[in-house]
Amino acid sequence: MSDVTHPMTSNRPYLLRAIYDWISDNGLTPYLLIDATGEGVRVPPQVIKNGQVVLNIAMRAVANLELGNDWVGFSARFSGVSHVVRIPVGSVLALYAQENGQGMMFPAEEEGGDTPPPPAPDEPPPGQGGNGDDKPKRGAPFLRVIK
Repeated sequence: MSDVTHPMTSNRPYLLRAIYDWISDNGLTPYLLIDATGEGVRVPPQVIKNGQVVLNIAMRAVANLELGNDWVGFSARFSGVSHVVRIPVGSVLALYAQENGQGMMFPAEEEGGDTPPPPAPDEPPPGQGGNGDDKPKRGAPFLRVIK
């Protein structure tokens, strides 16, 4: 075996896609908990509470969902107004099922880490999306360790 270590990319985007699929395949509603203070986060300011925002990213709630390696992006309606949402993957704090709290929390990214390139210029919001109900129906999310 070689003593050379090869730097690896973050596993966060891969885990996000896997957990999203797992939650959706079980007929549950995937919710993202976002650090809204992170650089490059683009969400409607009225949905930010205490520097965080919870977003329903179920297919019925958003349009053109993209869970990329650097960004999470989609269009959704908030209070009847369509918005393009863009979130650097590093600003995702958790992805969980709204109905039972199962999912995964992610550590906050350290300062000075790799920052994804800036988002592309604004494009017109694609299609219709979202149901405007982007707040959980109960208190703070409850997460448990999945073995």
